[in-house]
Amino acid sequence: MENIDLINSFSEFKDDKSIDRVTLMSILEEVFRAALKRKFGSDENFDIIINPDKGDLEIWRNRIVVADGMSEDDNEEIELSEARKIEPDFEIGEDVSEEVKLFQLGRRAILALRQNLISKIYEHDSTNIFKQFKELEGDLYSAEVHHIKHNAVILLDDEGNELVLPKSEQIRSDFFRKGESVRGIIKSVELRGNKPVIILSRTAPGFLSKLFEQEIPEVFDGLITIEGVARIPGEKAKVAVDSYDDRIDPVGACVGMKGSRIHGIVRELGNENIDVINFTKNTELFIARALSPAKIVSMNIVEQPEEGKKGRVDVFLRPEEVSRAIGRGGVNIRLASELTGYEIDVQREGVEDEDVELTEFSDEIEAWIIDEFKKIGLDTARSVLDKDVDELVQRTDLEEETILDVQRVLREEFEA
Repeated sequence: MENIDLINSFSEFKDDKSIDRVTLMSILEEVFRAALKRKFGSDENFDIIINPDKGDLEIWRNRIVVADGMSEDDNEEIELSEARKIEPDFEIGEDVSEEVKLFQLGRRAILALRQNLISKIYEHDSTNIFKQFKELEGDLYSAEVHHIKHNAVILLDDEGNELVLPKSEQIRSDFFRKGESVRGIIKSVELRGNKPVIILSRTAPGFLSKLFEQEIPEVFDGLITIEGVARIPGEKAKVAVDSYDDRIDPVGACVGMKGSRIHGIVRELGNENIDVINFTKNTELFIARALSPAKIVSMNIVEQPEEGKKGRVDVFLRPEEVSRAIGRGGVNIRLASELTGYEIDVQREGVEDEDVELTEFSDEIEAWIIDEFKKIGLDTARSVLDKDVDELVQRTDLEEETILDVQRVLREEFEA
């Protein structure tokens, strides 16, 4: 095999991959030097001349002429009689440069060399892709559906890079077809082996933030800032916004006339219901806004949030407002808690006298169950009744059936 034949077979990689000429030459030289070292024991006395544009490759071995029978290293020294076969006027002590053809390395070495080169080029390409997308983590990105698996959607961007949208990062209502364009944020990029794995997400709060940036000019320009996002993907979200310009109404600017501005975002998120609220550093006011549409009578901040923990606040509402504060399935209070950083306990205003300690029901409710409620600050019958079942399942070690039985017992007491 001639040198040019081997180089021609590599041209496809230069064309297909985003690899510059200097880098390609460096990789070629590295691979050939490794092959020479395996064949001759050292590559220090070899010159490699590469022109990847034309497919030219020359390898020259430099040796010193010594007297016949005096060569101690055939790789670095050449006997006089051998040197004069190259040129008849060589003398002892002179330098001899002799071209080495690839076939001299042997067929197996050439095949190994080609495989090594392919591996190096792909490794370089993978490293570049990893660096490129690592810098894009948290940014909005679009790609087309290439194929759909049971647990993920595989996407390709305009440059042929593969992205993965796992089932866990999809909105429940998402339904994709091959060739369809999909938007999300780049959640993470990691190298598995030599292959970069790029994870796209449509459920992360950051995706909603980036959609606001793209769809609402004032957010993009920095006139309106997003101070917090809480989401239950595809169902409901709360976004806290603020503006340093008193002339701008941040909520009005984000929602638009009759919801015109936010409509595109809602549609993108599978009709996710988005509450946009004004951010404030006044904690009580912020909590009250976060619990909208419920109207709060008063509240008592029991403890301020510490690092890694939530604070706790008791919120008092009229009985008819409790269900609005909690929301269907506990969604509203869960998002308000996530947005504000406080664990919110809802209390009925003006019914404290009617309440009964849980311990009064010890003959009907087992002590360990009462203890489970006490662990999360629920000491009375009303406090348990006011909580949504799904929330209690999440916050305690109790089964849903057990909680429903307890609430039935407590409800019967108050209705008697």
